[in-house]
Amino acid sequence: MTDLETRVTPPGSATPRRAAPALLGYAAVRALGLLALVLWSAARDKSAYTLLTARWDALWYTRVAELGYGYEVRLPNGDVHSNLAFFPLLPWLERLLHAVTPLSYADAGFVVSLLASLAAAWGVFAVADHVYGRRAGVCAVLVWAVLPVGIVQSMAYSESLFTALAAWSLYAVLTGRWVTAGALASLAGLTRPVGLAVVAAVWAAGVASFVRDRKARTADGPPRREVRAAGARVAPRALGMLLAPLGAAGYVLWVGHHTGKGLLGYLDVQAGWRNGFDGGYAFARFVAEKFTSFPSALAGLGLIVGVALLVWLYVVCVRQRQPLELLVYAGVVLALALCASSYFGSKPRLLLPAFPLLLPLALALARLRTSRSALVVGCLAVASAGYGAWWLNGSGPP
Repeated sequence: MTDLETRVTPPGSATPRRAAPALLGYAAVRALGLLALVLWSAARDKSAYTLLTARWDALWYTRVAELGYGYEVRLPNGDVHSNLAFFPLLPWLERLLHAVTPLSYADAGFVVSLLASLAAAWGVFAVADHVYGRRAGVCAVLVWAVLPVGIVQSMAYSESLFTALAAWSLYAVLTGRWVTAGALASLAGLTRPVGLAVVAAVWAAGVASFVRDRKARTADGPPRREVRAAGARVAPRALGMLLAPLGAAGYVLWVGHHTGKGLLGYLDVQAGWRNGFDGGYAFARFVAEKFTSFPSALAGLGLIVGVALLVWLYVVCVRQRQPLELLVYAGVVLALALCASSYFGSKPRLLLPAFPLLLPLALALARLRTSRSALVVGCLAVASAGYGAWWLNGSGPP
């Protein structure tokens, strides 16, 4: 096997100095995307800053930060869009930053997103570096940065904040910091419903670790010091597993109490947005309807190819024997994104936190010569910047 295929644990893999090339590359890609957005928006007589901070979900988050929960919009078809659908951590941070600085709520959301995107890039690097080495870590960050919907990383949305918390929670699990992993997983659960994926990863890794320790204790003649070390890890691991679901569970229970509908309260809120989990039936029907006419059939074919690519990437992740926690996390994010009956245009950005799926691509990029990998990243960065600018000036993320 090559060095890239061998799992390594480099010393100090989470230090800023080690991550500097990845963070500088990430900042350059994001700066290019923002520049393209500014130029494109100016040509269409629109405000790039408004597109980033005061449209779509960003407006809902700032309303929660400013006015709290309880706001809802009733649509002519009877649907009720309640701001209870939006988890509270991002609005809390917006409110805190607004309180201690002259920034408006929208400005605070933009600053939180920018800082969180850097923290997310650093976390993605730390995970990839720990598993595959520094070069793969840098490439993983760059691949995540040049995704077609990468501009969302710079919006006052919760994707960057969630990805940062998820990545660092996974890194904490990989390095045996169970209490930190549980605390970060709990915060991720206060950020987005997909926080369930982080909880599942922590629990899967914790159960697997308990099983390994049990086997070590029951094996014939294990060294006593290894048995004692395994026993000493039980309490932090159990505490981390207990902490992990508290954030999401706490908010869901609060919504149920607030609405007076108990455990089903949050599901009713999501139903008002026509969000739910139907195993992918609604999405499959949406794709099938694309084949009723020729122009839309091309879009339907593109969707099928896209889903097939995602499934193939996950299979490759399994074949490359990624750590269990990464496989569980990516699998749950993928399942929740593809099998939810939510806005279908949102699915690409809902997949943004599933960075372990990009590790096979990062490994392939890392095997290229530096000049070739730089050329590939540069071309993709330009394409991503152009697409992001066009996207936000058009339909944009629902």
